[in-house]
Amino acid sequence: MNIIVFMGPPGAGKGTQAKRICETLSIPQISTGDILRKSIQDGTELGKLAKSYIDKGELVPDSVVVGIVAERIKQDDCKNGFLLDGFPRTINQAEELEKLLDSHNKKINVVINLDVPEEELVQRLLNRAKIENRTDDTEPVIRNRMKTYFDQTYPLIQYYQKKGLLKNINGTGTIEEITSRIMQVIKN
Repeated sequence: MNIIVFMGPPGAGKGTQAKRICETLSIPQISTGDILRKSIQDGTELGKLAKSYIDKGELVPDSVVVGIVAERIKQDDCKNGFLLDGFPRTINQAEELEKLLDSHNKKINVVINLDVPEEELVQRLLNRAKIENRTDDTEPVIRNRMKTYFDQTYPLIQYYQKKGLLKNINGTGTIEEITSRIMQVIKN
């Protein structure tokens, strides 16, 4: 069983690589943002709870996000593993995820951290903003998103490093080169 956690800053290529890895391994990509939107759309109990926070402009509490992940990993397509994209984001979420997986006799196999120099990330996001005509993605906004990501994620990187699960992958090069680096780590 492959249980993979995908980490990386905005612009690192997580979405592109997650899709490729999931297709190769025939496992689902689980994005908490997608799950939240779907749970709300489907009107599930957890979706209604999440919507009550979102409607007030508040962050969805960890317990609700973990509950939504718990619902999702019970589905049949997760029996051979899954890739978590964008979750966990905090130490508390990581600890709750570990308890959840323990209760199902499962464990994380590897945590992939896509490592890309900040200047390249900024350029990628500025290019993407031009292509997608996103006027809100200015350089100061992008740099602030980077700072927030690194401030919030650094403890999580240390957490998984201490557990021996973290693998830093060079996220520069062609899409194929990066996929190859990730697959080498997953296969070992």
